[in-house]
Amino acid sequence: MKTYLAKTGEIERKYIVFDAAGIPLGRLAVKIANALRGKDRPTYTPHIDTGNFVVVVNAEKVLLTGNKDKTKIYQNYSGYRSGLKEYTAAEIREKNPARLIQDAVWGMLPKGRLGRATYKKLKVYAGPEHPHAAQKPENVTVTL
Repeated sequence: MKTYLAKTGEIERKYIVFDAAGIPLGRLAVKIANALRGKDRPTYTPHIDTGNFVVVVNAEKVLLTGNKDKTKIYQNYSGYRSGLKEYTAAEIREKNPARLIQDAVWGMLPKGRLGRATYKKLKVYAGPEHPHAAQKPENVTVTL
């Protein structure tokens, strides 16, 4: 039995929509990262980007369990001395709710050229609307 290795030109990508409303952040991020990398497909090849495009809607309604809204810290560093700013998850959700999902997914992707290319296929929107209706995306439900 031969092992199948995907070639770059053979990959057919489709658009997948995840609704983040009421789903725990970590569980959602795992499903998104697997869809971006292509690990949910039988043609998965580790060194080739075989994944789909992922659209996430309702990012502002993602669920953080426990007391993480107040205790989870996100950091921005400007590069200058005393340029480190820290924000709680509640502050990030208020300013840019898409960052919660983007940071969680980025942490689950490989670092390097392949990971950066994979990450570019992620589109996150705070509300229920997205501009990708022309691509005929299919909805995916995340079970708890």
